[in-house]
Amino acid sequence: MDCQPKRNRGNLPPVSPTPKFVAHQNESDTSMFRDSSDGLLMGNIEVAGRSNGFLYFHSPCFDGIVSAVLASDFLETQRRWKIDRFCAVDYGAKATWLSQQLHEPCCVVDFIYHPQATFWADHHSTTFLTPEARADFELRDSSNTVLYDQRFGSCAKLLWDRLAGSLGYRNPRYAEMVEWADRIDAARYATVGEAILGDAPALRIRASLGFQREPDYFEHLVKEMRSKTLEEVADSSHVIEASRKVQARIRAGLKRFKVSAWLEDDGIAVFDVNGTGTVISRYAPYYIYPAARYSVGIVRSEFGAKITAMRNPWSEFHSVPLGTIIERFGGGGHERVAGLLLPPERAGEARSILKELISAIRAADTISEPVGRTA
Repeated sequence: MDCQPKRNRGNLPPVSPTPKFVAHQNESDTSMFRDSSDGLLMGNIEVAGRSNGFLYFHSPCFDGIVSAVLASDFLETQRRWKIDRFCAVDYGAKATWLSQQLHEPCCVVDFIYHPQATFWADHHSTTFLTPEARADFELRDSSNTVLYDQRFGSCAKLLWDRLAGSLGYRNPRYAEMVEWADRIDAARYATVGEAILGDAPALRIRASLGFQREPDYFEHLVKEMRSKTLEEVADSSHVIEASRKVQARIRAGLKRFKVSAWLEDDGIAVFDVNGTGTVISRYAPYYIYPAARYSVGIVRSEFGAKITAMRNPWSEFHSVPLGTIIERFGGGGHERVAGLLLPPERAGEARSILKELISAIRAADTISEPVGRTA
């Protein structure tokens, strides 16, 4: 079965498919709702008499993969689902996401809210693309079929806590994966060296995502991690080969980054680097400039121009809302890290967007000092 969603109603958001519910309670669960039209148990997220499900997850992203592991384990072992396809999605799909007709039933994790998702979980502050999407979520918020909290550093940790707290399920075999997903996605590394050159099993798997970028590989990792430990997956030949190649490219990227970046007087590390043939780590600014407060820059490649903004995760200060700020330019993310991908035909706009983005961060930052060199 094809993961590619079908277009729906041109570029307009789809009509909300949220069903009309009638209360259905029993002694063990007072938050259960039944769709009287097709027998779908929403509170219990059980599928009866329906086709097998699809699971859409954010990738290349270690948190998205672990979130897919947790969600599929819960749905298949506890709610009678059978996941036919694991479909990787990335923010290049943002512009048309709400106009896509998803497979039903489906689960979406670590990605933008979609009204057709039978089960959905996310932690990004920019997940609701329209007021109508947020309103649809709010109609379903008490049903335990949509899980959202932007205070979580990772979607995996959100699922880990909410599945146990609200739905009474936790599989302890995934505890280490969740710990690493939260550390990686929330940038809670012990040092910048661990973030860039760390060799723990989870970090080798994460590194492999920078080389193996085919959707089939992400789906393969989800299935492997369902039944194997991080160490077993990291010791597989495809992860070893890919992670070694990525580490070599990261070291080459650090050398190239060093001559393409500078530090502003107010502590913003700025860069405009051609990443072709290398890997430019988002932590590279803090490897070169440990005292930088923010990093904002462009990484160029044959795929276009990626603009990223990040606050120093090893410094304690109140961050401006980077995800909200970069959303104005068509991107998204978290309070502390955000990004925007411009396709090749728009790569020429990157430098002007970078200037505007730096200005917006400075305007929101109450402790900025006078600036030196500008982008």
